[in-house]
Amino acid sequence: MAKTQMNCPQCRQPITAEVQQVFDLNQDPAAKNRLLSGQVNVAQCPSCGFNGALSTPLVYHDPSKELLLTFVPPEMGMPRDEQERILGGLIKKVVDALPAEQRKGYLFKPQSSLTFQGLIERILEEDGISKEMIEGQQRRVNLIQRLAAITDEEALAIVVKEEEKNIDEEFFGMLSQLYQMAAAQGDERGANALAGLQKRLLPITKVGQELQARSKEVETVMQKLRDAGRDLTREKLLEMVLAADSDLQVEAFVQMARPLMDYQFFLLLTEKLDAAAGDEKTRLTELRASMQEIIAGIDAQVNQRVEMARKNVDILVGIKENLPEVVVQNIQAIDDYFLQALALEMEEADKKKDNERLAKLKEIMEVVQDVLQAASLGPDGVLLEALLEVETPEERKAVMEENADKITPEFIESVTGFMMQLENNKEEQSKELKDRVRTIYREALRFSMKSQMEK
Repeated sequence: MAKTQMNCPQCRQPITAEVQQVFDLNQDPAAKNRLLSGQVNVAQCPSCGFNGALSTPLVYHDPSKELLLTFVPPEMGMPRDEQERILGGLIKKVVDALPAEQRKGYLFKPQSSLTFQGLIERILEEDGISKEMIEGQQRRVNLIQRLAAITDEEALAIVVKEEEKNIDEEFFGMLSQLYQMAAAQGDERGANALAGLQKRLLPITKVGQELQARSKEVETVMQKLRDAGRDLTREKLLEMVLAADSDLQVEAFVQMARPLMDYQFFLLLTEKLDAAAGDEKTRLTELRASMQEIIAGIDAQVNQRVEMARKNVDILVGIKENLPEVVVQNIQAIDDYFLQALALEMEEADKKKDNERLAKLKEIMEVVQDVLQAASLGPDGVLLEALLEVETPEERKAVMEENADKITPEFIESVTGFMMQLENNKEEQSKELKDRVRTIYREALRFSMKSQMEK
């Protein structure tokens, strides 16, 4: 993103802001996430306090979907010929960055969006997320906010009855997701409110009661597996499955003990089926078919996540600069599947003696470990991540001012501890990350001391 001198949209005083007009996934795979998350083209004015989005023409390019979108904010009042001139220049940058053999017809027929929301919806539509799905998600968020504001239990029960058709599994999934986001951002008050709302809703909603019942069934299965411990064999697991009290328990056994449900396991089940007769034979036949269907679904999901993890590794391999920033912005994609995929890619590169790729993969592993270590600091880690995401002293100062109550001696101590961990770790760490953490430490200490003097 280029630093641009412009006038504040509110007070017209000159300000400096980072502006990005081209979001080309061919050159920058992380650009899509930044655009969708609203982390680009925002500015804060030190004169009037304005903090919001900037109006600028945009071009979005996703070559994998042959998608080229343009958007010019209506409030800019830009004449049509001026729009075409600016967008033409931006599109030329996209085309010039592509090899000649990849320059296809869609590049000469860009799709224009009348609103920024329309641009976002068009991008999501290509990912299989329809406008109706987005609107449904927003309705769930609005309902959660409405219910969270109700303190009287009788009033809550009345609203729940009125909205029962909208309080489904997706609603509880959204509630859980919002809770996790609040907790990750260190919003203890918000996280507690959402956890409390879920606790209140579970016993008074039909879906909530079903989820509670399912949870009890899952806990029963977990306890049986814990009791078996290391002595769990295929034979014992089969006995447990055959003695299950419900289909939910069978499903839970499959999900939790999938590695043992291999060819040998089903051979044991088939032997029992062949020896059975009448109703028992019918039951075992249906049980085997049901379990195989569940396993096929689980394996398909796992394969999909593994493939996505491999793609994410390849994307990071292609990042030429600001790798720590990209990892922080996409921390939600760093899971066990990603780490396994990264380890396998390192092993394969080592076998092939591809030293250049191996070095890049090792760099990615080091950065990921550093970022995960920062995230493990809790609420202080969330603030540290926010400071790591921005580039300039002015931006870091703005983050600190927004979180002035969190720049405490405890936070300084946490940063110091993390800085020492980076220094003392025997493995070679990302020099860029070390330098950024040292800078944050100095600036946070100076900010804290200044705040104390002003009190």
